[in-house]
This record gives sequence, structure tokens and C-alpha cells, in this order.
Amino acid sequence: MNIRHASEEADLVACYPVMRALRPQLDPEDFIARVRRQQAGGYRLAMLEADGQVLTVAGYRLGDNLAWGRHLYVDDLVTLESARSRGYGTRMLAWLRAEARREGCVQLHLDSGVQREDAHRFYLREGLQMTSLHFAERLD
Repeated sequence: MNIRHASEEADLVACYPVMRALRPQLDPEDFIARVRRQQAGGYRLAMLEADGQVLTVAGYRLGDNLAWGRHLYVDDLVTLESARSRGYGTRMLAWLRAEARREGCVQLHLDSGVQREDAHRFYLREGLQMTSLHFAERLD
């Protein structure tokens, strides 16, 4: 098992089937274009591979704000459905925590859709705390 940053085009192509489980509205070309745009602003995409296949991906960025100080914010975290409950998500979360510490972060944050109850149980089991509500408004 190996966790590394996805930076090459082939890496992004390999990450798409996993990310599609979380972001089904994106087609492969749109996914790659969005990742590339976001990378220009600091977004990083990590990939966990086992037996030559990408099984878990995590998109994240580093930030610094008044509320949290220096932090790592997880935009996307998903494991291929057929590979769930095998510890891959736990390993990716541990990698993200280590990455946050290496980058001088004092907190790790993520939002999760209210419908993702299995993910919520996972996050709580992994020691994350539910600390706020997130509000949004579509402007189109």
C-alpha cells in the first residue's frame, strides 16, 4: 500500500473512478480540469494505491484563518465502495494528520454532507468531533 500525491495526468485519470463515488456530477474531463485549476490555488490530491489500484483519494488544502489558525481542510475523502471497511480510509486519515503536522497545522477540518451517515460514523469512530453546522446558498 502506498499513499502519494496525484500530480501526473495518469494519476488523475486513475483517481477519477474513486472520486466519482463522492462527486458523481463530474465527468472525467471536468474532474481533471477542476483539479488542475484548484491545484493552482493550493489544492492537493492524495491517492492510496494497493495492488496496483487506487482505492482511496483525499483532496485537501492548507489554510490559515482567525477561527482555526493554521489548518488542513479536507475537501474530498472517499474510498472505492468495493474497498470499504478494510482500513484504507483510516490509513488515509492518518496520512492526512501526519501531513497536517508536517505543514505546521494545529487543526484538521472537513465538512460532510448530511446524507452521508456512514461517513459520519467513520469520522466519529476515528476521533473527529462534530463542531459546527455548515450553511450554504446557491447563487445561480
